[in-house]
Amino acid sequence: MKQRFYERIGESVCLETLPNGLELRIVSKPGYAKKYAFFATNYGGMDTRFTLDGQLRDTPAGIAHYLEHKMFDTEEGNALQRLAQNGAEPNAFTANALTGYYFSSTEHFEENLEILLSFVSIPWFTEESVAKEQGIIGQEIRMIEDNPDWQVYHQMLQCLYSVNPARVSIAGTVESISHITADTLYACHKAFYTPANMILTVVGDVDPIHISDLARRVLPRESGAPISRAWEEEPETVAKRESRIAMEVSLPQFLLGFKCRPVWEGENYFRSLIVGELACDLLLGESSPLYQRLYSQGLINASFGGSYEMLPGAAYFSAGGDSKDPRAVSAAVCQEARRLVREGVDPDFYQQIRRAAFGASLRGLDSFENIAVTMTEGCFNSYDPLRFPETFDSIGPDDLLAFLKENITEERSVLSEIVPKEG
Repeated sequence: MKQRFYERIGESVCLETLPNGLELRIVSKPGYAKKYAFFATNYGGMDTRFTLDGQLRDTPAGIAHYLEHKMFDTEEGNALQRLAQNGAEPNAFTANALTGYYFSSTEHFEENLEILLSFVSIPWFTEESVAKEQGIIGQEIRMIEDNPDWQVYHQMLQCLYSVNPARVSIAGTVESISHITADTLYACHKAFYTPANMILTVVGDVDPIHISDLARRVLPRESGAPISRAWEEEPETVAKRESRIAMEVSLPQFLLGFKCRPVWEGENYFRSLIVGELACDLLLGESSPLYQRLYSQGLINASFGGSYEMLPGAAYFSAGGDSKDPRAVSAAVCQEARRLVREGVDPDFYQQIRRAAFGASLRGLDSFENIAVTMTEGCFNSYDPLRFPETFDSIGPDDLLAFLKENITEERSVLSEIVPKEG
């Protein structure tokens, strides 16, 4: 087991790749009573099409999320309840590119960790329990589809992407999940819940050797065959320019999206992520000239905000909230991006947003959950998130302007609107 010390942030990490291929990361937090474990697979809502053992498989939309729901079922009962009865606070989530199972506890940590590793690595489904879950998840999907926040976001992705699976809901549809069977779930578990496709991250005051020995004892000794995602090439152009849906809202709600060029993995992936986030703060942050102007004109309110997201084969910049005139806001965002590219960045304002972003990254080290998730995402995308001070050092104002010039243009933009129903 190797140990890596990050002098600039005062953090220490033990790293090991087990013989079965599992990546193990242990972040030491001496003196803390709380301990946190995050066990994740490089498998999410986007992974519906893949090649395993030379065979191409198409699986229903929503299957990764469905599998997450069913993984807590064991022959002995519900693992979620067992962990809770043992003093742990457990949960799980499915994202576009990963599924994670986690818990925190102050006692019985290694016993709880053994439960976690066991139920995630040993699936147990029956046709009856799978069929029953369809009604539960179907109801969840209907509730999500009635949510304006989800609809405006989902419609934006549908406008941005033609074939990339980012355009498909992580939960799938009521129709798509009706095709999921126990056999399908077992096949996807075999493909993706294999040690070489997973990472275990533990944060807290623990003995790294004990954690490593426990993982070696509980998990399969060998990993499965490597998986190849079957990605279709996404066109440079947006799928469609706008979407407009009427729902029960009091004010028009919108998301303006920009289709950015993706970066697949590596340290450049991490650098591109930080550049995009800083560019978002520069253009749309609450202290930015654009935000102040739009707010004073009554075109936006406190709901307005933006973000930059990177996914496998996809990246997008978005801005939105409530507005009486979303199209005016949309035009103003593109105009401000052009102005910044033309006139440059105020040096004091750049330092202000840089310090704020750097400080947020430092504060994230106080959150065990944040550390575990960022370490996992870094491992899956081949970068080290704890080297963020060096990454920030490599970025300057010109990088932000180059990002705005390339990506924040009318040609790359889409507009998703939710408008009040008439009558």
